[in-house]
Amino acid sequence: MRLQNGGFELRFVSSRCYGYLAAGWAAAFAGLHFFWALGGQVGLDVSSGKRLASERPAWFVAGGLWGVGLMCLVGAAVAIGLQRRGVHGHRWRVLRWLGVAICVLLLVRGLLVEALLIAGVSAVGEVSAAQKFWTLALWNPWFILGGLLFGLAARGFGKGMASRAPERAAVIH
Repeated sequence: MRLQNGGFELRFVSSRCYGYLAAGWAAAFAGLHFFWALGGQVGLDVSSGKRLASERPAWFVAGGLWGVGLMCLVGAAVAIGLQRRGVHGHRWRVLRWLGVAICVLLLVRGLLVEALLIAGVSAVGEVSAAQKFWTLALWNPWFILGGLLFGLAARGFGKGMASRAPERAAVIH
């Protein structure tokens, strides 16, 4: 998108914003898990269930809170990496596929759990009314949003600088 204001040209590359938004999404999710891992209670019972929230078994704190928080930080690093422009090669393809994989994982998780809860499938276990409400209203839409952001960031990865190189060369000469 180009905006001109009295001869001043401002470029806004929306595809780069998706990576920053995905990184922010992942960092916020990591922060929430670290808050819970350090003993925070707000929202944990409606996210994981009352039993896990009250008992806090070691495996849950280590893997479900600290582990997920660390994985979210890795996701934030991938999202920041997806902001590079005009890149090619094997390592960059791996980074792009990581972004696509995160997208798919988040979308499948969000949409599948949403569908199972709406359909009332008993395979999801015993879910309290409050947990079902917050999962449908907050958690699953949050996963879906993250998946869309990672997907859009991966889609726009590597574009931009390569396509603008001829334009810059013409301006310099």
